[in-house]
Amino acid sequence: MIRLAMMRHGHTPWNRAHQIQGRTDIPLDDQARVDLSEFALPAPWGEADLVSSPLARARETAEIVAGRSPETMDALTEMDWGQWEGKKGVDLQADPNSGFRDIEAWGWDYRPPEGESPREVWARIAPWLFARERDTLAVCHIGIMRMILAKAHGWNFDGPAPFAVKRNRLFVVELQDDMIRVADPEIIRLERRSV
Repeated sequence: MIRLAMMRHGHTPWNRAHQIQGRTDIPLDDQARVDLSEFALPAPWGEADLVSSPLARARETAEIVAGRSPETMDALTEMDWGQWEGKKGVDLQADPNSGFRDIEAWGWDYRPPEGESPREVWARIAPWLFARERDTLAVCHIGIMRMILAKAHGWNFDGPAPFAVKRNRLFVVELQDDMIRVADPEIIRLERRSV
């Protein structure tokens, strides 16, 4: 049984402005760097393989919290939001012609214009995921975490999600052959660094 712990990157200016980032490579903001420097990985995750999305916000989050450089994995790049990157969900939601939907009504085939569907994201993550040979910590994005957690929980983007992806926590799943399930414990808080 292999375990994968996932951590969401720190805040960026677009996060704080509620803009959709997707693959747009927005760096962490200064406050995020300060906030992340207060945390460390709990045992035994400091010894796990460390990987991240190639996007700067994930890579830098991994470096700050783990104190070492991650190996970057293209499979962990955030979901492609196509024409909606840089826009605000509330503005898209207010436009009846946009096609924007809340996550509870996506299904696996929902796709932003010129973007990726959850099914397509899963198709690029799954080969990497099931090739893990050691416990791994992945610093990535909410979209990537949603796909993996949806599969682990058996959720089909239909109705309220059985999880909430928050920052400064590790979300852990177990992998065996082509099976994925929620680990116990499912969520582990980062540790505060001693001063």
